[in-house]
Amino acid sequence: MSTKTYRALFERADEQMGYVTTAQAGSVGVSPMALVMMARRGTVERVSRGVYRLAAYPTFPLAHYMEGVLWPAGRTGVISHETALALYGLSDANPGKMHITLPAGFRVQRQTPDYLVVHFMDLPSDDVTRLEKLPITTPARTIRDCIAAHVGPAMIKQAVAEAAATNRISPAVAAELLRDPAFDLVHDAVRSA
Repeated sequence: MSTKTYRALFERADEQMGYVTTAQAGSVGVSPMALVMMARRGTVERVSRGVYRLAAYPTFPLAHYMEGVLWPAGRTGVISHETALALYGLSDANPGKMHITLPAGFRVQRQTPDYLVVHFMDLPSDDVTRLEKLPITTPARTIRDCIAAHVGPAMIKQAVAEAAATNRISPAVAAELLRDPAFDLVHDAVRSA
């Protein structure tokens, strides 16, 4: 492999905490067989089917999340729901699994790993941002998704209060989220239980 090709692979992986998919490597001229050979030489590490990490790339504390968003072959997922709440520090959420969102029409062609929960929804570009190179839903979208997923009302209230206190959402958006009819349904269900 030429230095130019490796540099292109590095630049692509640099956007993703040192990770690259087989398809992304192919887009810069690195064939799947070349990736296998690079793995045998220790230049890259195979972390899951179709996902590799540059061995010499520095590790990041959130790097395992990048592996999760790159897992779906052919599409990059977006960190969402309780996982996004936790990463933003908006609540006491401590999900046991990583939540990602994929486009509604995308069909996963393989078994989902045990550590992932996959949601399907077409996210407008305004609802997606980056957190340390990770694609993640915005705080407002995250809270809306958690309301729709019937996350407990105490956690929703905590997330809204923290997001408003840290200026991640405006007071008007905070009020709108707490008036969401789906939030009322969750809140009423908990009160009547």
